[in-house]
Amino acid sequence: MSVRRGHLPRERSRAWGRAADLTLGVRFAFTGGREGWTRAVLTAVGVGLGVALLLLTTAIPNALSVRHEREAARSDIAFAIDTMPKANDTLVVADLDEDFRDDTVRGRALEPEGPRAPLPPGVDEFPAVGEMVVSPALKKLLESDSGALLRERLADRIVGTIGESGLIGSAELAYYRGAEGLAAHITPGRVERVDRFGDPEPGEEQSDPVLLLLILVVFVVLLMPVAVFIAAAVRFGGERRDRRLAALRLVGSDSRMTRRIAAGEALAGAVLGLLFGAGFFMVGRQLAGSAEVFRISVFPSYLNPSPLLALLVAVAVPAAAVLVTLFALRGVVIEPLGVVRAGRPARRQLWWRLILPLAGLAMLYPMIGNGRENGDFNQYLVTGGVVLLLVGVTALLPWVVESTVARLGSGGVAWQLAVRRLQLSSGTAARMVNGIAVAVAGAIALQMLFAGVDDDYTKSTGQDVSRAQMEAQLPTGVPIAPAAEKYRDTKGVAAVYAYSEGYLGSSAQDPDHGSTVTVGDCASLREVARLTSCADGDVFAVHGAEWDAGEDMAKLAAPGRKLYADPSYEGGPKSLEIPWTVPQGIKKAKPRPSLVGGIDTGGFLITPKALPDALVPALEGHAYLKLDESVPDVHELVRNTTTGIDPLASTVTWAATERTDRFDAIRTGLFVGAACVLALIGASLLVSQLEQLRERKKLLSALVAFGTRRRTLSLSVLWQTAIPIVLGLLLASAVGLALGTVLLKMTSTPVHVDWTGVLSMTGIGAAVVLVVTLCSLPPLLRLMRPEGLRTE
Repeated sequence: MSVRRGHLPRERSRAWGRAADLTLGVRFAFTGGREGWTRAVLTAVGVGLGVALLLLTTAIPNALSVRHEREAARSDIAFAIDTMPKANDTLVVADLDEDFRDDTVRGRALEPEGPRAPLPPGVDEFPAVGEMVVSPALKKLLESDSGALLRERLADRIVGTIGESGLIGSAELAYYRGAEGLAAHITPGRVERVDRFGDPEPGEEQSDPVLLLLILVVFVVLLMPVAVFIAAAVRFGGERRDRRLAALRLVGSDSRMTRRIAAGEALAGAVLGLLFGAGFFMVGRQLAGSAEVFRISVFPSYLNPSPLLALLVAVAVPAAAVLVTLFALRGVVIEPLGVVRAGRPARRQLWWRLILPLAGLAMLYPMIGNGRENGDFNQYLVTGGVVLLLVGVTALLPWVVESTVARLGSGGVAWQLAVRRLQLSSGTAARMVNGIAVAVAGAIALQMLFAGVDDDYTKSTGQDVSRAQMEAQLPTGVPIAPAAEKYRDTKGVAAVYAYSEGYLGSSAQDPDHGSTVTVGDCASLREVARLTSCADGDVFAVHGAEWDAGEDMAKLAAPGRKLYADPSYEGGPKSLEIPWTVPQGIKKAKPRPSLVGGIDTGGFLITPKALPDALVPALEGHAYLKLDESVPDVHELVRNTTTGIDPLASTVTWAATERTDRFDAIRTGLFVGAACVLALIGASLLVSQLEQLRERKKLLSALVAFGTRRRTLSLSVLWQTAIPIVLGLLLASAVGLALGTVLLKMTSTPVHVDWTGVLSMTGIGAAVVLVVTLCSLPPLLRLMRPEGLRTE
């Protein structure tokens, strides 16, 4: 018992001693005069930038969730087959969505049918006819000169703004306008009657293993450079710190104590960095409310980090700072008379550095060939494998830099100064480039993966963009001929192909057979079928079209047969069921590839004189427009004409291909994240470069005092940056290509190297370093003065 009682105080005293050493390090960080404060602030800024981005990343899932909830809460158009009856709590809503240049404008026309009609989220009261409530971003646009064309078709008086609860982002363009007479135009997907807002049956999107893999890799690739930069930031001022630790050895501290003191200094810088990071995050959070990146915007309130993830960041960053510092000091001998760095250091070993990327490949190897058919990829193996491969870049780069600069030969004075500096401190140079190398390696791999699977998520629309570039869709009952004349009078419209389109069935209800009917002049009809001759008053039946596969057009188009326009179907609303008799003398026509859809147009073709008035209510107008793209804002001029024809009319801009929304969303998220990471890379590199120059202040001043030209010193600094970055980018390209190849094989996609993407990613990384280097030249010139030799 006596031994135990003596043992406990000894252990407790050791623990108190270790804590005192850490505390002493913290005190050194803040009480070391200007020198200590400068290093602490530089470390805090570097760590803070990384922490801010980590907090932003932890807030992204919540932001996406809130955007989804807001979108679901204001859902109204649900493509309902059954129309609910009019009541005192119903509202008729019309979808008026449109585009303005490169932006989407969300629009709704509202007609309340009773005092209890539901209000949309973010709206306090219904706008009257001729009035509208708009989002703050749309109001700003309409009041600016750049929104003049949009103001022409949104001419209603603005009586209020939509609140945050009714918008998915601060830069969203949206409006609600008052309307009347909408009930007569109720059409599923376009004009509907509702008694509440919100999606009553939110469907779960079916998971796609490849898309989930993309999301996982995107997050890992974006976060890895952040972690690398935080690890580099806590080592700012390492050489000066080691000299201070040597002074501590002189007054009696042992090597373990000095390491704990160093860890305390790093801990202080990391904790201060957490405070800086929280401040940067709050500033960035507010700035996010006025920013839009790749058409994505959020409100500041959306960016709330998950408490658990924020706590993880708060614990992990100081712990990582201590571990990195202890790891960095493992090969440094701190003695009372100095730090042993001048001697020839032991050459870096390659074998253990290769273990990391090889282990990463080993973790990914079991999933090669999985594709989409074998379920989701193992998220732990994917995350671990990608992390190890990217960490392998940081492990291999110091060896590559050391081995290369050791073999560099003679050259000019600037070259020799740069090479000698790199030979003495290749590790410091590699640390500066590590973040860029990791970012570029991950970006190249993702670029390969996106390019490889792009075809799986991109499909042809069938729209012939050589014959038309826009389509106007007119509501039922709007005469097509006057509308076509208005389009022809619109500046920039080269040709107009106008049609009224509908459907003819063999019976009034639940027809077993039927086909389309298209009404237009002879010039327009020749765009959809091959006609031997055509005059106004003719009727044609197209035989052999893909659209009518399985239909006997000879029987369906027999003269005297009665067909029905807009037939009704069981379970659907009552339709018009207008009878029409196939006329005598109907002509045959041959199919031709359609303007839209990519298949032959079939059915019946009718010229205007042969169209009975009774059929007009069953037809919808479509105008296909060929544009002169050299006319400025030609698309906006067409949209203004469309709104003038009928407020419920809409336009569609044609494209040869379309891409899956989720794939586009992931790609957009990658671009947004990459922009943030590149901004962090640039800022952190600049801080690191300034710290390196500050440590070499006396050396630069001494060289200038001895007559070295400033131009020579500036070139030497450029060479010191250029050599490691070239080596880092080459290594990043190799690792990125390897990772991209493995990811493509995992998705069972043929391996194809997108060299344009590889070179562009590499070029972006090099451009960031070049900009940072140029920004560091003014401080460099100020440091190269003989006054820098002054000391106390």
